[in-house]
Amino acid sequence: MHIVADENIPLLDAFCGGLGRLTRVDGRTLGPGQLADADVLLVRSVTRVNADLLAGTKVRFVGTATIGTDHVDTHWLARQGIAFFSAPGCNASSVVQYVLSVLSLFMVRQQRSGFDGLTVGVIGAGNVGGALVQRLLDLGASVRVSDPPRQEQGADLPFASLDDVLQCDVVSLNTPLIPEGPHATAHLLDAARLSRLGAGQLLVNSGRGPVIDNRALLARLQAPDAPLVALDVWENEPEPSAELVDECWLATPHIAGYSLEGKSRGTEMIAHALHQWAGAEFHARLASVLPPPPLSELHVTDHATPMDALHRALMACYDPRDDDSRLRGAFARGDAAGVPRGPVFDELRKRYPVRREPSSLTIAMPPDTAVQRTLSHCGFRVVEASGV
Repeated sequence: MHIVADENIPLLDAFCGGLGRLTRVDGRTLGPGQLADADVLLVRSVTRVNADLLAGTKVRFVGTATIGTDHVDTHWLARQGIAFFSAPGCNASSVVQYVLSVLSLFMVRQQRSGFDGLTVGVIGAGNVGGALVQRLLDLGASVRVSDPPRQEQGADLPFASLDDVLQCDVVSLNTPLIPEGPHATAHLLDAARLSRLGAGQLLVNSGRGPVIDNRALLARLQAPDAPLVALDVWENEPEPSAELVDECWLATPHIAGYSLEGKSRGTEMIAHALHQWAGAEFHARLASVLPPPPLSELHVTDHATPMDALHRALMACYDPRDDDSRLRGAFARGDAAGVPRGPVFDELRKRYPVRREPSSLTIAMPPDTAVQRTLSHCGFRVVEASGV
């Protein structure tokens, strides 16, 4: 069996090394000629999988190590009898980590001492949004959710109108890109809706770039009383608007789901599906192939407040300002050297440093404290340590 796979899918040798020959490729530039004798194609979101790529090849299995599938023509695959699998929910905890870290920086900026009284609007409550909602409720925030399909299905969530959601202190976009239909999300936040956001609010998009009209957003950010904006996803990736990047409070290169656990969980899921399709036994497990984290333990004293301890723990695992600095610095160097922004953006993703999730970090602290509950709600492993 010949497996052609995006070079940015981690730990694939550990999960699929026994199935056959593995060829790594640049997912952004992958073409039909590289699939001439391939049986299996494994991709990430940068590869458009459709008839233009696969017609005339002998590929019979396609897997995407991502939660989204809008880059794959699933209807064409089905008509051709090509098996398809994705990895729903694989990086949900990674994206939640990203949003919570951005939110923590915002709360420090606003001098908030806790989540009481904070309103957070979540647009899209699937695997990522649903997990985010639960974390926020556990932390004591007031949450409003806009997700018409799930509301129609009777999901038990604090639903509100989109207008109400846009009035929250923080608005987080976690919806897939749906180009058309009754629940279309393309340019869901257009100029009219963006005009309702004002100073003191934070808008975060870690879902899909075109859910926000980026030109309208730029105009809003250049107008008075603009909100703070943190964007991880952009229209026209991998070449986001230079002006929009400059106007954002935080700008990152589509890496919200790029924790090592999140990416590796996606690998594990599609590898398991591939083994089932091939009739082979699947033995590898994520816990056995992940390397030790660079930081494994923190100690918190009984003098720490819940918010202070949470902020420091979140930043110890992941500080979004690092990715913001890398993006702006790389773009500035590329612009000076005449290098197009597309390759620079892709290189940042390709060479992304190891980032671990809260579950990799053990926090030792005195027993019976509100700090314990707060940190546990965010996924940290908390252990009692008397005398700390």
